[in-house]
Parts: sequence; C-alpha cells; structure tokens
Amino acid sequence: MGVLAVYGVENASTFIYYGLHNLQHRGQEGGGIVTFDENGVSHRYRGQGLLSEIFTNGELDHLPGSMGIGSVKYANASKGGLDNVDPLFFRHHSGDFAIAGEGNLVNSRQVSEYLERHGSIFQTDTDSELMAHLIKKGNQVDRIVMIVKALNMIEGGFTFVIMTRNRIYACRDKYGIKPLCLGRIGSGYVVSSESCAFEIMGAEFIRDVQPGEIVTLDHHGIRSTLYSHFSRHRMCAMEYIYFARPDSDIDGCNVHAYRKEAGRRLYRECPVEADMVVGVPESSLSAAQGYAEESGIPYEMGLVKHKYVGRTFIQPVQSLRELGVKMKLSPVRSIVKGKRIVLVDDSIVRGTTSLKIVRLLREAGATEVHVRIASPMMRFTCHYGVDTSTPEELLCSNRTLEEARQAIGADSLGYLSPESTRDSCFGCADPCQACFTGEYPTLLYDESVENE
Repeated sequence: MGVLAVYGVENASTFIYYGLHNLQHRGQEGGGIVTFDENGVSHRYRGQGLLSEIFTNGELDHLPGSMGIGSVKYANASKGGLDNVDPLFFRHHSGDFAIAGEGNLVNSRQVSEYLERHGSIFQTDTDSELMAHLIKKGNQVDRIVMIVKALNMIEGGFTFVIMTRNRIYACRDKYGIKPLCLGRIGSGYVVSSESCAFEIMGAEFIRDVQPGEIVTLDHHGIRSTLYSHFSRHRMCAMEYIYFARPDSDIDGCNVHAYRKEAGRRLYRECPVEADMVVGVPESSLSAAQGYAEESGIPYEMGLVKHKYVGRTFIQPVQSLRELGVKMKLSPVRSIVKGKRIVLVDDSIVRGTTSLKIVRLLREAGATEVHVRIASPMMRFTCHYGVDTSTPEELLCSNRTLEEARQAIGADSLGYLSPESTRDSCFGCADPCQACFTGEYPTLLYDESVENE
C-alpha cells in the first residue's frame, strides 16, 4: 500500500490525487481520499481498481478542504473488497477522524482479541481499524497521548497517517521497516510513502520520518514526538529491490543508485559469458544496467513491457499472475534470436514469472538464457506486508540452487548475496532481509500472519 497526507494546501484533494498516481505502483486494487473542509465537515470517496478508474466523474470537486489523506491498496486475496480500502473514517464524541495505513502488524490477533474483550466490534480486516480502536480506548483529552499509547501496543512494520478536523499525525514503526517522508508545498506540508510523489505535486523534500516518530502537522507547523526510544533503521530490503520507484530516495539512498550498484555486485559474484544483458521491465532495468557496465556485455532491450498492465506480483491470486505475465511482456525476436542472454531480474518469489519469461526468450530464438537475480534466494515469508504467501509457494524455500534452476528452465542461475544486498544500500546500514535470511527484526508472536 501507499499513503499520502496533505496539510495547509488549497484544493488538497487534487494534490493528493496526483501524488497517489505516483504511488500507484504500491497498490492497484483500490484507493481513496478523505478531506476536512474549513467548517470541519468530512468528505470521503473510495473505490476499487486504479485511481483512473475510481475518480472518473468529478469526484474531486466534492472533496473540498485544505487538508486530507489518501491511499492506494495493495492487492491481497484475503483482505479484498471495498470495506478494506483505506482511508477509513470514524465518528466519535471526542472528534471525528480518518486513518490510512501501510504494512502489517505481527500482533494483530492478540490486540484484536484484547479489544473485543473490551467491547470493540470490527467491521474490516484492516490494521487501520485496529489502530483506530486502540486510539479511542484511551481516556486522555490530548490525542497525541492516546496515539503514543496505541503505537506502543502494536508491533510490526507499518506507517499510519491520522487526520482530525485540524491536524494530521504521521507515524512510522520503530524499526523503520516501512518508508515515510515529509515535504513542503508552499506554506503547507505533505507526507508520503515515497518521495517520488513530491515531484508531481510540486513539493520540496524535507526529510524522512524517523523510526519511532510521530510528526504532527497543524497551524503550529511541524512538531515531532518520539513514541519509542527503542528505534532501529531496518528498512525492508524489498523496497529498494522491487517496490519503490527508481526516482525515490529512501532513508538517504536513491533507489536507482541502489539497484545499479546491486547489479554491479551481482556480476562480480555471478559472472557468465554471454552476448547481451536483458533486464526484466521495469524494476530490474537499473540492476541490468549495472550488470552490463561491470561486465562489459552490451545491454539490450530484449523484452518490451506492454503499457497499462499492472504488476503481476501484486495480483491477489496465482491465476491472475500467470495470465498477467503473457499480457505484460513480449520478447524482441530480432534482438534475442541466436544470442546468449543474461536475464537480470530483481527477485524470484514463486518462480512462475521467471519460468514463463525464460520460455518466451527461448521461443523467440535465444540459444542460452542465464538468469541472474539482484537479491538473495527468497526462502522465508514476509510478516510485514509483502505478500509472499506460504513457504511452500516460494521457489527457494525447500530447493537447492540447482533445483531452482531446473524449475525455471534456465541454463544457469545466480543470486546476489545477503552481504552485497546490504552493502549496496548507502543509506540504511542494516536493511531487513528476513525473507532471505529468516532473521526477523521483530517478535512474530504465535500467530499465522495474513499479510496486507
């Protein structure tokens, strides 16, 4: 998912809409916007699908106000439907508020059981609703105190943006697993999952929201509150590898620069003789460029991505992913025919896409296809919001490197090491690589987590 908030900007919903377009890669199942107008009246519109399919008939004209929050939803088969599309809106005697979140809580079952024993009734499967109930369980008049207490009851990788009638709170998990950054638009402010949203909004990047921090935006300007003095910089490595846009800077590291450096290191660790390097569009192109530059093997556009087709990895069910591969990519026959190809991809999760791409290239006449992956072997499930499903579905959970090579039909297969994955990141010294190494930065409790 992707979240975005704007404070103190006239026609805030329009800025949010365009900002969310630059976050569309983070979620394509649904999206929505909530605003408060100058009279403190709330306005909300949500829908399923892409933003261009949701906001089609002047809905933004009915979302007035100079402050608002929005989100795009990451597809998940178990938490689908309009009810689970953020932002959520709540009415309460202490003041109405809206909330949107990203990521996943690893103790959601324990917290929801606690809340239900104390009278809460849930209408959705979202962590945003759970957070809202926690906030309203407090007795303090000062809302920031209630938010601090709520955040200290949850565990996982997450960000939340919370909006009341007169202010916005932006919260980031204490491990820094999920990204969140702060910018300025004129005399107002914006908070976004990624800095790539700032360019289209005409916003200036200020800084990243720190792990364990709540940033409050209101008529006082920017105020900072640490809800936890235990903080770590454990940014999810998959943000750099796959999820984030290459023009985003996350925790001081540009995503394109990271991927290119990973590609260079990938060649050093997994060299091969070939005629050309081909990247899998689009998140792998930077790594492919790095591999080509380091190896001296020419980089070619051997695969073309069809426009208007979404990311197959974030489709909610496997059948849609498989169909999406054929709709998404086409080999350039005149380029790849008779050539030995190094196929660079960012990661392999289930292996379905890799198998089909290798077949496409062979059918187009490639004589050899050597697959190089700019990340380590994914052996473990993610508990922080990346839908890697069950261990049994992961290509490498119980396979050796040779067995994985056979499964995708490649002539050879090579992966980047966890050490090079870490060292490619110039901003985060110790990114979370739990899905590669099994070393999770948080406790996982005793639940079977359903990723959001």
